[in-house]
Amino acid sequence: MTAVRKVGRTVEDEIKYYAIVSTGRTAQTPSGIARRRFATGGPFDEALRRDMTWDADAAIVEWEYGDVGADLIEISEAAAQGLIDRFRAEWGEAG
Repeated sequence: MTAVRKVGRTVEDEIKYYAIVSTGRTAQTPSGIARRRFATGGPFDEALRRDMTWDADAAIVEWEYGDVGADLIEISEAAAQGLIDRFRAEWGEAG
């Protein structure tokens, strides 16, 4: 497999994270988190589940097309990790 390089990173390494923000929520207190991983074949979207696993999800695409009630706010990898840690503490390992 050939990987395209972008400033020292391969396309497969690129991940964008999004806080899922519904009414009354902020990027610091989202109802969930989604991510888009980039691969040679195109993007792959996932959302974090209560069992702390990532699973395929259409939230990002739906948001891009305006078909979802929540807003998505792009966040840094560090912010995403902080939210993941918070969700782990709130939801527990088993969800």
